[in-house]
Amino acid sequence: MKTHRPIRLAVGAVAAIAALALTGCTGGTSSDDGSKLSIYIDSDPSSIALWDGLVAGYAEANPDVEVTVETHPAGSEGDNLIKTRLSTGDMNDLFWYNSGSLFQALNPDETLTPLDDESWVGSIDDNFTTVVSTDEALYGAPVGASFAGAVVYNKDVFADLGLEVPTTIAEYNANNDKIKAAGIVPVLQSYSDTWTSQVPVLGDFYNVTAAEPEWADDYTAGKARYSDAPAIAGFQSLQDAFDKGWLNEDFASATYDAVIKSLVEGTGAQYPMLTGNVAAAIGENYPEADASIGVFPIPGPDADSNGLTVWMPNGVYVPKTTTGAQLEAAKDFIDWLVTPDSCAIQAESITLGGPFVVDGCDVPDTAASLVNDMQPFFDDGKTGLALEFLSPIKGPSLEQITVQVGSGISSAADGAALYDQDVEKQAQQLGLDW
Repeated sequence: MKTHRPIRLAVGAVAAIAALALTGCTGGTSSDDGSKLSIYIDSDPSSIALWDGLVAGYAEANPDVEVTVETHPAGSEGDNLIKTRLSTGDMNDLFWYNSGSLFQALNPDETLTPLDDESWVGSIDDNFTTVVSTDEALYGAPVGASFAGAVVYNKDVFADLGLEVPTTIAEYNANNDKIKAAGIVPVLQSYSDTWTSQVPVLGDFYNVTAAEPEWADDYTAGKARYSDAPAIAGFQSLQDAFDKGWLNEDFASATYDAVIKSLVEGTGAQYPMLTGNVAAAIGENYPEADASIGVFPIPGPDADSNGLTVWMPNGVYVPKTTTGAQLEAAKDFIDWLVTPDSCAIQAESITLGGPFVVDGCDVPDTAASLVNDMQPFFDDGKTGLALEFLSPIKGPSLEQITVQVGSGISSAADGAALYDQDVEKQAQQLGLDW
């Protein structure tokens, strides 16, 4: 899923320093003495904005090293280019790429330089180190911030109705009934943009692993199914919202942008969504409403195990073909990338959808209010990785199936069973022995 559309903010006077390094973003150069480094990133505008700021900041602190940026297309085409460059030995000095299952597909033990011994490793959130490591080594450093799949809500509506933030599914359901009785839409959905329908299922994964910590491994091995508890709960929440009349009347045709407007205006109270998307939309279109928009985890059966399902930022990696002075320069660059100074530049360059995953990198005062709502869950260790970081299996038809269940076309049981069939086909394509 596309995570968000960050706003590109001015990086001040240092932006001019990066102009030559980023001109056209069509190619990168390196050297044999470490005076020039090249990094390979995707061509999404938000990625360019992020690295524009970082290259400028590094140039200001390290004027003797020139960092150039080369871009590749996003998506599967970019995945293939990354793999091709690694396999042919033509990769740049560094590259910025997904963490989790896509990282594992790079055969990192054979293609990447281990970074276990670097001084910054102990300052990284365990969730991130998990998704850039193999049984043999750690290979990546984070650049960017986390985000979550959760319930974004209008705080003013909750205050007016005297509602508390729910920590269990029973409390959530009771709140929805009270919101509906007040003439406000309890749960907003935007099925015109079908990708948005997946969040109640994907964002419920913290609750799945709280109940069964080995579920992801069992799922990858073909032993766990969405049609069984606890994973069916996400599909059940979609069915309940339809059956109980909690949805906006135009849920089938409503767009993501229209639903954000309803949330801001208070005609709808809650929206299961990715925090990165909402933070960007509020910042771009409704900055005056920021203080009114909060977020809480998708509730599960038990308040004691209530926590956030989180997505990790991309990692910066060094291919094994980077050696000698280039390797030392690349490591020095990474050392800087995981500092508070770097994080401050990142916060200026993009819209944060969640906290950083580096100790000492605090959420700035300018960040969206909902990011501050997320921080306590990180501080208390009540976050868990989304399934895509723990398993390579995600069926291509999930968003169509979740629309069917959320629209009352299929029951939760039928939808979950359909998705089990969908992921089985994908597992076979991946060569897994199911």
